[in-house]
Amino acid sequence: MQTELILHAKATLGEGPAWDSKTQTLYWLDVLEKRLYAGVEALAELDELTACLAPCRNGHLILGTRIGFADLDPANAQLTRLVSLESEPPTNRINDGKCDSAGRFLAGTMDINEKEPNGTLYSFDGKQVRPLLPGVTISNGLAWSPDLKTLYYIDTPTREVQAFDYDPVTGQIGNPRVAIRVGDSLGWPDGMTSDTNGNLWIAMWGGAQVTRWDPNTGSLLEQIQVPAWQTSSVVFGGARMNELYITSARKGMSEEKLKEYPLSGGLFKVVTKIEGIPTFEFG
Repeated sequence: MQTELILHAKATLGEGPAWDSKTQTLYWLDVLEKRLYAGVEALAELDELTACLAPCRNGHLILGTRIGFADLDPANAQLTRLVSLESEPPTNRINDGKCDSAGRFLAGTMDINEKEPNGTLYSFDGKQVRPLLPGVTISNGLAWSPDLKTLYYIDTPTREVQAFDYDPVTGQIGNPRVAIRVGDSLGWPDGMTSDTNGNLWIAMWGGAQVTRWDPNTGSLLEQIQVPAWQTSSVVFGGARMNELYITSARKGMSEEKLKEYPLSGGLFKVVTKIEGIPTFEFG
């Protein structure tokens, strides 16, 4: 599979890709530059750091802002704040997030200094925010199995993908276990998505690649090279849901690394022969 550069964005921290199947639009973020993209076009300059998003059933977007959730109308970039996470430490921020099949927005927080395990994975149904998992350091990739009954989750410093039993009706999680252990040589596991075969695709921060795994066996199935040192997240999109979009970052890279990987911070695409799980809508 060939990795194609879609936009040489030079994003400081490209993140949060989400595919809106209604409009056939890829939305993604440059977190630290507070910029929202629609495909290759900058859609909005945001007032605060925003790390994740999902399409809404009403055509809007839900955003995970620094420490809360907000509604954005992409037609005019009007932002409406929905809720704040009042119990979060001031040194935390929201990181990765996405919706489940019932329309809840799951998003987790992280210590900005990436050291303290004081983050939490939350679930927001539009009215109430409910904590699902405490003790997280860098809340990251989320994905579901094709039958929607298993939630996969990454807390990056653990180098593990955890699996949880997931009730799509209630949104409750249980029975935690380790599905995948990621070796040091591959990079750090970051953003994640899943396909209709039940396999997981993980962006490897500091690994210049995306990896594909069988979570039932923990086996590494494939490594897709990306000409960006810090690949950050992945999502399936396109008319046939077989195009894998990959975000990346330049944050913290040395001049030597930037010379070695000058396309870091770019947006990439890989056309696969596999259909991905859709980006679920909020609401």
